[in-house]
Amino acid sequence: MKFAISYSTPYYGVDPDKIIAYARHAEDHGFEALYLPEHIALYPGATLGSWEIPPSLPYADPLDTLSFVAAATRRILLGTGVLLLPYHHPVVLAKRLATIDVLSKGRMRLLTVGLGTLPGEARAVGVDFSTRGRRTDEAIDVLRLLWSGGEEGVSFGGEFFSFDNLCSFPKPYESTHLPIHVGGSSRAAARRAGRRGDGYFPGGALGPAERAAQLDLARSTAVAAGRSPEVLEYTRWGSIDMTGERVEALAAEGVTRIVVSTSASEPDEQRDEMSAFAERFGLGDRHPR
Repeated sequence: MKFAISYSTPYYGVDPDKIIAYARHAEDHGFEALYLPEHIALYPGATLGSWEIPPSLPYADPLDTLSFVAAATRRILLGTGVLLLPYHHPVVLAKRLATIDVLSKGRMRLLTVGLGTLPGEARAVGVDFSTRGRRTDEAIDVLRLLWSGGEEGVSFGGEFFSFDNLCSFPKPYESTHLPIHVGGSSRAAARRAGRRGDGYFPGGALGPAERAAQLDLARSTAVAAGRSPEVLEYTRWGSIDMTGERVEALAAEGVTRIVVSTSASEPDEQRDEMSAFAERFGLGDRHPR
């Protein structure tokens, strides 16, 4: 089992010193990766389910923040949970992601993408909310095409994106591919993970039966697409105080990575929670700086 941790800028804030201290502590205590969420724009009345999102929550840009973290760390992988892919132009995004990966020497490897659930956010960036699933599928294809293309250029003609003989450099660090995990809490997301994803990261308040059905769907869709279901990593959220028994139960469900977040908002308490979690699960060798 792999263990990662998230940093929620809306609740922990965007103080640069606190972000770096959090990331370094996670790295020094064996966490595999640091994840950040994304909202491009909020507005009064925006809701997630029955919860109205305070519009002043400071959602820092996750890729800019991860680039900042990469410059102050050495090993920790960089992840998003989730990047709202239909609201990014994939030609621009391919360059940004490859650049972060090169500058971090291959650590931009846990990109997780999702569709977004706020119609006003889609309108703000000129995206028809009803098309965001198709846009996401097309954007994944564009990203992979640009990363794999050479000096002769690559061409694409789709519903939303179109170009001829385009070159995108630099390539990802020592690779022509960055893993793309698919986030979401729907069967459509599971099918997308099976067809196009390197992993599936479901969220939301799903019951055990639905979670199992979605994982089976992701795997069967991969087979139908001529892909091996073994390529799919399976990531789930966990709690910072979770027990070994809970981890064993998740492993039995096929989970390969657990992402936790601290429950505390104060830096000292956050570090204590991370240290206790790392000690409880023996997270690798530690190399304090």
